[in-house]
Amino acid sequence: MALVDLVMPKLGESIMEATILRWHKKPGDSIKMDETVLDIATDKVDSEVPSTAEGVLSEVLFNENDVVPIGAVIARIKTGAAETTPVAAAPVQAPVVDSVAELAEDEVAIPYQPAGARVSAPSNGIRFYSPLVLNIAAQEGIGMAELEKIPGTGNDGRVTKRDILQYVSTRKNGTTPPPSVKEEVLVVPMNRVETPANNNSATPAPAPSTAPTVYSGNVEIIEMDRMRKLIADHMVKSKHISPHVTSFSEADVTNLVQWRDKMKKEFEKREGTKITFTPLFIEAIAKCIKKYPLINSSVDGDRIIVKKDINIGMATALPSGNLIVPVIKNADQLNLVGLTKQVNNLADSARNGKLKADDTTGGTFTLTNVGTFGSLMGTPIINQPQVAVLAVGAIKKRPVVIETPHGDSIAIRHMMYLSMSYDHRIIDGSLGATFLTAVANELQNFNPDRDL
Repeated sequence: MALVDLVMPKLGESIMEATILRWHKKPGDSIKMDETVLDIATDKVDSEVPSTAEGVLSEVLFNENDVVPIGAVIARIKTGAAETTPVAAAPVQAPVVDSVAELAEDEVAIPYQPAGARVSAPSNGIRFYSPLVLNIAAQEGIGMAELEKIPGTGNDGRVTKRDILQYVSTRKNGTTPPPSVKEEVLVVPMNRVETPANNNSATPAPAPSTAPTVYSGNVEIIEMDRMRKLIADHMVKSKHISPHVTSFSEADVTNLVQWRDKMKKEFEKREGTKITFTPLFIEAIAKCIKKYPLINSSVDGDRIIVKKDINIGMATALPSGNLIVPVIKNADQLNLVGLTKQVNNLADSARNGKLKADDTTGGTFTLTNVGTFGSLMGTPIINQPQVAVLAVGAIKKRPVVIETPHGDSIAIRHMMYLSMSYDHRIIDGSLGATFLTAVANELQNFNPDRDL
C-alpha cells in the first residue's frame, strides 16, 4: 500500500487560495481515478476537484468552509502502488460559475501555519493589509486597533484572509472581546453618535445597537447567495475606487444588421455556429483601442499601467439571474470567425457551468449588452481594475434624417445607443467621448459588401 497526496490545484495566476465547499467522499470511501472528491470555491468560480489516483480515501486534512492555500495537501489516498508519490490534483473540471468579481487578495502563497503560531513582526514596523482583508474587517466591524492585534501567518507577519476569517469565527464564539467603541472603525455607520470635543464627562458613548432589524408589512427576506454577495461587494468597491463618468453616443447600424441577416445562414452552415452581434461589437472595440490605448489600462497608485494585450470581457447572463464576465484573450488578433467561436464557446460554458478560472481573468476592457434585456441604454459600473466599460443598447428601427449631397431625407434606420463609463482619474471627457464616438463610427461605417 502507498499514500498519494491530493493537493489544492492551481486555479489561475491571481488565485492563491480556495475555500472547501463540500466533501463528496469521507475517509474509508473508495475512489476511482478522476472521480470528484470535493467542491472548492474561489473569488471567481466554483470547481470540482477530481481524484488523481484510484484507491481508498485515507485522510481528510481540512474541513468544509476552510480556506486553503494553493499547493497545500488536502487529503491522502491509499492506493495499491508500491511507494508514496506526491501528486498534484488534476486540472479542475466542470466549474460552477461564481462571480463577475475580480477579488484576488494579492497575497503571496505560503504554507499554512496553524493559528497561534509565532510569526515575526514586520521589520519596518508598518503592517500591510490587502484590500480583501480590509473589506472583511469593515464588514465585521473590526477597527484598525483591533486589526493590528490579529496574529498574521503571511509574509512579514501579514494578516491573510484565513487569519482574519479564523479571528472572526473565534470572536463570534465569544472567546475574543469585541472591539472597543473608542477604536477607529473602518466603516462609519450613518447614525454614529459623536462625542463633543469639549465634553469632559467620563460617561462612554452608547454602543451601536446590534438588535436585528424588524421589517413591517408583508415582506419576504431572501439571503444573498455567495455569488450575489461577491458581485455586490465588487460593485460597491468599484464605485469607491473610481470616479465614474458616463458618455453616450448613437450609431446607425443598418448596414451591420442587414449584413448579418444576409450572411447568418451561410455562416452557420460553413462554421457550425451562429454569428451574433457581440463579435461584431468586440471587433469594433478592439480596432478603436489600438487607436486610443489609454482606454486599455489600469491605475496603480500614481502610475498608469497601459496594457499591450487587448483582452475583452463580455458580461454574460446566467440562468440564476447573476452575471459573469468571461474574457476573450488577444481579441485584436482574431478574425471574425475566431471571435464568433470564442464568444459562443465562452457564453455556452458560462451558462452550463463549465467555465475555468482562467476564462474570467486578465480582462482589460469590458462590453455589456444591456439591449439583450430590452434596455435602450445603461450606465455600467467599471470592472476593476479596468478603467472603462462600454454598454450597447437595443437596436430599434426609427425614422431619422439622412443627410446627402442632394439634400436631406427621412428614412427608417436601425439605431442603437452606446454608453461608456470610465475612470475620470485618468480618462477625461475628451478622450472618453472621442473613443466612444470612434466605436460608434466603426459600427456605423460597417461595409455591407464584406465577405466572411
